[in-house]
Amino acid sequence: MKTHTVNCNPMWRSFHKPLTVIIASVILLGGCATAPKSPPGAVAARERLTQLQNDPALASYVSVPIRTADIAVSAAEIPRKDKAESDHLVFIAGRNVDIVWAEAKTRFLEDQREKLSAQRDNERLDSRTREADRANNEVVQARADSDELRRQIAELNAKATERGLVVTLGDMLFETGKSQLKGDAAQNLGKLSTFLKSYPDRTLQIEGHTDNVGSADSNFSLSQRRADSVRTYLLGQGINASRLSTSGKGEDNPVASNDSISGRALNRRVEVIINTPTAAIKQ
Repeated sequence: MKTHTVNCNPMWRSFHKPLTVIIASVILLGGCATAPKSPPGAVAARERLTQLQNDPALASYVSVPIRTADIAVSAAEIPRKDKAESDHLVFIAGRNVDIVWAEAKTRFLEDQREKLSAQRDNERLDSRTREADRANNEVVQARADSDELRRQIAELNAKATERGLVVTLGDMLFETGKSQLKGDAAQNLGKLSTFLKSYPDRTLQIEGHTDNVGSADSNFSLSQRRADSVRTYLLGQGINASRLSTSGKGEDNPVASNDSISGRALNRRVEVIINTPTAAIKQ
């Protein structure tokens, strides 16, 4: 039987313990230094895939392709001795990640395009509805305006002519041979003033006319003064001067024979021609 000699030298024991720790540490560090690592391409693919997975706005469109790409990346992450095989798996993983990214973006943009298209359709529909309502309101308003215009024209007893709407004011506005308006003239001219205030785009040509009693010069002067008196009244009612023009015609444009009293009464008149930017409105 062999016997083992145990070295009980305290010095040996103190030296042996640290040596054991050093050897174990060296073995451990060597093992860590030689541990296989995932290829860099696989690491990059994983980072890009993780970025997509963390983007819910995109990831929701490609949930199934993401799983396929994840399998490919996991395979590429495994260290392999065969470099060609490892490079191939890294390439496949990268392509899968590129494809799933592209598909996610494409579906996202298509979805956004559909939403925008639907929004534009709704906006166009709303716009057409508003246009139709506006057009209908304009028609209703135009009819109302036309009815009101016809009513006021009827009150003025205006007649449509080639020159425009003509309102004839007889010589009841003036004393015989005078150009000053009578006190009750406002009753006749008030309707004309109201009309002009309601339709500010209309202008007036005020013409004075006389019969043939007296000289032509005096008749011309009287007709001009009477036209001016009507204009002065309308100015006092707030009608802009640029809308009013006057002219005296004297005895040159009779509407009846001057051989009778009634004829001469018809010839003594003031005619107000209402000009309009549109076609003359017939009664």
